[in-house]
Amino acid sequence: MSDIALHKYLPLLPDAALQEFTEWCVLEQSKAAGCDFKPDTTKLNNLAPADYIPKLVDQFMKVKPDPIKAGLVAAIAGKEADAHALSGVAIIADFVSIYVKYLIPKDGTKPEDADTLLLKAGQEQYEKLVEIAKKYGVEF
Repeated sequence: MSDIALHKYLPLLPDAALQEFTEWCVLEQSKAAGCDFKPDTTKLNNLAPADYIPKLVDQFMKVKPDPIKAGLVAAIAGKEADAHALSGVAIIADFVSIYVKYLIPKDGTKPEDADTLLLKAGQEQYEKLVEIAKKYGVEF
């Protein structure tokens, strides 16, 4: 299993698909990192994806199971997402997927264990992205 560069696929998806992927990252996949995130849907209802995604991610970023780790991971994810040179909501989806993936390894694991967990998280993200893309008629 190798690390999959999701950022190559994100610009190919419509904003609605990016919204669905971002929701999955912050609501489902982040549970493996110990995040129990419940968005304030009153602030998200009836928003277009271009408005919804940043507001959802903003709410999610305020939930920090370990503030020091979350801060470090946010800096790493931000730097990596910036290097991918995406724009619009694709860069936000890229950032949050990287952020969630890097939060997943628990403290105290050996480097090899962390690498395995990161690869598994990346594979799960890719599989979910492919599933969502198919719903929107996009093939990778």
